[in-house]
Amino acid sequence: MGAWHAATPGQRWVARAALLAVLLAVAAWMVMGTDVPEAEVALRPGVNGAFVKSHEGTVPDGDLRLWGQGKTLSALGADLPYAELRRMFDYFLSAWGEQDLNAIVARIDAEIQGQLPAAQQEGARALLRKYLGYKEALVALDKAPATQGAGVEAVRKRFDGMLALRARFFTPREDEAMFGFDDAYDRDAIARLEIHQNPSLSEAQKRERLAVLDAAMPAAVKAERDAPRQIIHLENQVAALRAQGGTDVQVFALRAKALNPEAAQRLAELDRDEQAWQTRIADYLRERQRVLQTNANSSGSERDAALAQLQQSRFSPAEIPRLVAYETSN
Repeated sequence: MGAWHAATPGQRWVARAALLAVLLAVAAWMVMGTDVPEAEVALRPGVNGAFVKSHEGTVPDGDLRLWGQGKTLSALGADLPYAELRRMFDYFLSAWGEQDLNAIVARIDAEIQGQLPAAQQEGARALLRKYLGYKEALVALDKAPATQGAGVEAVRKRFDGMLALRARFFTPREDEAMFGFDDAYDRDAIARLEIHQNPSLSEAQKRERLAVLDAAMPAAVKAERDAPRQIIHLENQVAALRAQGGTDVQVFALRAKALNPEAAQRLAELDRDEQAWQTRIADYLRERQRVLQTNANSSGSERDAALAQLQQSRFSPAEIPRLVAYETSN
């Protein structure tokens, strides 16, 4: 979550736009209603495993069971874990491209059935339909000329348009529970962007106004803003420790002290994943060079086809964009 909030509002909304592609096919599912197609029920036995390859080694966002712990059914009433549901929706919608929309909806339905009391399940499905409808409506907003670019006016129009759309799909309670934190963060970020892009302010005036925003920043927003800086500082310490010959055990101890043992374990897993990725990249680049040499006298289309075949043989569809980004930046 920290990395998400570390970006500017424009960057964050660009990242969100990647998720919106899933919603171009949503209308067909919404017409079908809440029933999960019979053919997709077979997905449910796998509810405890990774839904798609890119989810391997991750924990689904949105702990619905934790929300209901210690509460009686009468106390729960018609209430819903709105924020947790939104996180869970986004987690599984991120599988778009590896699974189709019907399969994703089926998996979300399985999570709802497995984690929520019966009295809350229909409400959660209704919230999912609203959420998908809202995301679909955002597609048109993202394409509007007035919301394009990173200028403060475009960013503000995008934000205001998003608020207006949400008022169409959600009740005030749903809106606040699902998006309240993001709104507070975005308002602060837009105010800072407005200061930075104001040509009439001197650098001293900008610093003064930013200091006022810092003082007024809600504690939760400040903690979220500072989290990436803390991680960067910690990882700089890790890099220095490794440069001095520090062992994995010493790195784990440093991270556990700064964060907690669970976070240190997850970072250690990410280290191993990154090392494995770099090994695969090195192997791929060696093979890529061989393919280019073999096809030196071939046409451009033949070389492209050979390279595409190599990529597909070494990487999953979900990994190809990361590979392309790596090749482009190097």
